[in-house]
Formats: sequence, structure tokens, C-alpha cells
Amino acid sequence: MPTLFILFGYRFFFWSNDHEPIHVHIAKGDSEAKYNVETLELVENFGFRKNELRMIESIIDENQSIIIERWKEFFKKGG
Repeated sequence: MPTLFILFGYRFFFWSNDHEPIHVHIAKGDSEAKYNVETLELVENFGFRKNELRMIESIIDENQSIIIERWKEFFKKGG
């Protein structure tokens, strides 16, 4: 499970057997969420509060190109 980065205690990662669309998992403590990266769409949320989700969305938005690049590198997809 490759970790992309950790910011403010939120770990952004994807599973080594993940699938498209490009998405990222976020974990902190007992909470976890999943976002589609290109559309910034919340797919799943288990335990994060609304203010935490806003922070997570902001981090994804600011790092969208890095997340997509790392996804493509890991899964060997051209860009």
C-alpha cells in the first residue's frame, strides 16, 4: 500500500491492487475516506467530520497532479 504523503496527520495512499478511476485513500486514526482525484468526488467516508473532509479536499486539490503522476508511475500507465 504505497503512501503518497502524510500531511497534518492524514495519510494519503492507494492500494497496490487498486483500480481506475484514479482515486486516493485517506486515513487518520480510526477514520478513512476515499476520493476520486480528477473529480474531487467523495466516494466513501468512515468517521471524518465535515471540517476534516474540507481539509482533505483542499490537500487533494493542491496536490492533484502529484497524486495522478504517482498513480500512473506505480501502475505503469502513460500520460
